[in-house]
Amino acid sequence: MLSCTAFLLLMVMGGLGQTTGVQAEPGDQELLWGSDQYDFAIVLPASGMECFWHFAHHGEHFYLTFMVQWVTGVANARHLSVTVNSPAGYLVTTVDDATGQINFQTEETGYYQMCLNNFHNRFGSMQVFLNFGVYYSDADEAQKQKQKKKKEEASKHLNDTLSTIEDSAIKLQGYAFHMWRHYNFARMRKGADYYLLLSNSSYVTYWSAVQSIVIIAAGYLQLFFLKRLFNAKTNTETNKPRC
Repeated sequence: MLSCTAFLLLMVMGGLGQTTGVQAEPGDQELLWGSDQYDFAIVLPASGMECFWHFAHHGEHFYLTFMVQWVTGVANARHLSVTVNSPAGYLVTTVDDATGQINFQTEETGYYQMCLNNFHNRFGSMQVFLNFGVYYSDADEAQKQKQKKKKEEASKHLNDTLSTIEDSAIKLQGYAFHMWRHYNFARMRKGADYYLLLSNSSYVTYWSAVQSIVIIAAGYLQLFFLKRLFNAKTNTETNKPRC
């Protein structure tokens, strides 16, 4: 009797411990939710990798834009390897470049993994600007027709002006969103140009200082050796010239 009671208790506890829904095991990686958009910069160390997880529903549009802003170290390669994996772990797409844009329609519901790998640059770090998120596109034509029929049946005597204003507002919102995406990409490029300008300015300053020191040192050495050529010794009773 006691063994049966213990068995039933274990079964109940096991049932309470089970969970349903989308399961993700990101470990210490960062989870990002919903249809929000994110834009920020991260620094990848030499041969380092950073991964992010973003939740998306089936049928949404997923986008990722990245740009390498500055690179340090020896043999500084600006190429960055970016991979996007589906919630099931399958590779969706990969890009290996200093700048890239990834767009696709999600076919699964769950966490999509984005991994940034700096294996090209083994002796230096790099700063990468990211802009990613998901958004809903316009509804399917069939769904539009159904909604349109329902609206016509429910409001035959209403003015079509409200419907026109609503459609225009939705289109305007979509256009504004895509303009915001292009603005973020332009801001990435402007940041990369700014860091490149700082790097070139430091390079020119340091090399100008080194060349100035070399020129001054060379002039001093020339003057020193020329003075040695005309250095005549005075004759004294103890110090007389010899043949």
